[in-house]
Amino acid sequence: MNRDAIFSALDLNDVNAGAYAGGWLETGGTLLEVENPSTGEVIGSVKRADGDDYEKVVATATDTFTEWRMLPAPERGKFVRDIGDMLREYQEPLGALVALEMGKIKAEGEGEVQEMIDITDFAVGLSRQLYGLTIASERPRHRMYEQWQPLGPVGIITSFNFPVAVWAWNAMIAAVAGDTLIWKPSSKTPLTAVATTKLAERVMEGSGFEGVFSLAVGSGAEVGDVMINDRRVPLISATGSCGMGEKVGVAVAKRLGRSLLELGGNNAMIVMDDADLDLATRAAVFAAVGTAGQRCTSLRRLIVQKGVSEELSRRLVSAYRTVQIGDPLDDANLMGPLIDEIAVANFSAAVGIAQEQGGELLHGGGVIDGPGHFVEPTIIKMPSDAPILQIETFAPILYVIEVDSVEEAIKINNGVTQGLSSSIFTDSVSASEQFLGPEGSDCGIANVNIGPSGAEIGGAFGGEKETGGGRESGSDAWKAYMRRQTVTINWSGELPLAQGIEFV
Repeated sequence: MNRDAIFSALDLNDVNAGAYAGGWLETGGTLLEVENPSTGEVIGSVKRADGDDYEKVVATATDTFTEWRMLPAPERGKFVRDIGDMLREYQEPLGALVALEMGKIKAEGEGEVQEMIDITDFAVGLSRQLYGLTIASERPRHRMYEQWQPLGPVGIITSFNFPVAVWAWNAMIAAVAGDTLIWKPSSKTPLTAVATTKLAERVMEGSGFEGVFSLAVGSGAEVGDVMINDRRVPLISATGSCGMGEKVGVAVAKRLGRSLLELGGNNAMIVMDDADLDLATRAAVFAAVGTAGQRCTSLRRLIVQKGVSEELSRRLVSAYRTVQIGDPLDDANLMGPLIDEIAVANFSAAVGIAQEQGGELLHGGGVIDGPGHFVEPTIIKMPSDAPILQIETFAPILYVIEVDSVEEAIKINNGVTQGLSSSIFTDSVSASEQFLGPEGSDCGIANVNIGPSGAEIGGAFGGEKETGGGRESGSDAWKAYMRRQTVTINWSGELPLAQGIEFV
């Protein structure tokens, strides 16, 4: 699909407003032009929300919450189910828009929309499983239990690299929990946010709950900073850099709100001497090259036992030479561009620093001439103590580090400030269990014979340390979007006190 076909399918030809609050607002903000990172050409524009627009959005979300929370959760789930069906119908054009606006290849763009579909299915089932616990009371003829109540309007801040899936991870779960949503997308990818909101609008139109899924495309100063400091928004879920997360976390904590942070990941993959090198090679290439290294779970550090280091490096260089780079809408290409010229500059700076710190360039390292923000996927063999290994560069740079033992490999894996995703390739039960045990990986995700990138929606997604500690998507991550309430019912006719206290 080309730009015109995508825009026509998703009703984007007359897009102007970037704010939705039960209806599209005539925004008073400035115009935001959106570039195609493959060509540098402007493909569309969106009017930013200003402070007045934000007030309308949050007021609508707050008012809608009072009614939405009273709708039984299974009924809320039906709306989410219909959103899933809408996404199925528009999976191809929405996936193509992700590729056009963000730069990941079309297969990954459609895969991102599939994640949205999968999480709607998960959320529909969850709408009948928001369980509490029955608790034994120490007092006679008393019943104790806990229940979960809707929290309120939830602010969702998303980054450019997953412009729609991360919204769905949060929004679909929060919606069945009874919350309303205020979405602030990245200013680098506003068109996908507008298109997704339009699809949700079609489902919610005429229901009386049009204000459940709201949108505010805007600057950090006029929307982001206001939202994270807004006491009407009890939870902020933010995906982005560690620096951004620190700002969000401090602001929300200052007002005693809740934050759910999913931040950077300086991810490692360990390859032991006994590993299946065919599997390890394939996993490393996808994890390091996929999305041009712009995933939070992208492989940055390949930690290899010395016995297979030379052979694995040879295989990787051979595989990298076959990676076709170009227009992400062309099915022949496996890697698209970086998001913008700043990302290209950061890539070049990191390659230069790595070589200054003793790195041996095995492949790539260059910027590709021509329009767009294309670079070469890069492999650099590094000493284990190089300072550059502490830095997450959002680009397709893979650092290869040699080790002698699994203990040394785990130490290096854990020796960074981030703690998102990790993996080990080995046929040794002992090595894999050591990696998964208390003395093993300190990351939120730990895989065996699978790369660190490409998580399923059924598991809670997130990491430790400077990754933020938040969990989104599956498992019991739904609890972040609700408030726990402990209930005690006395049907005894007496008033016994806990702990056997006598108070006359």
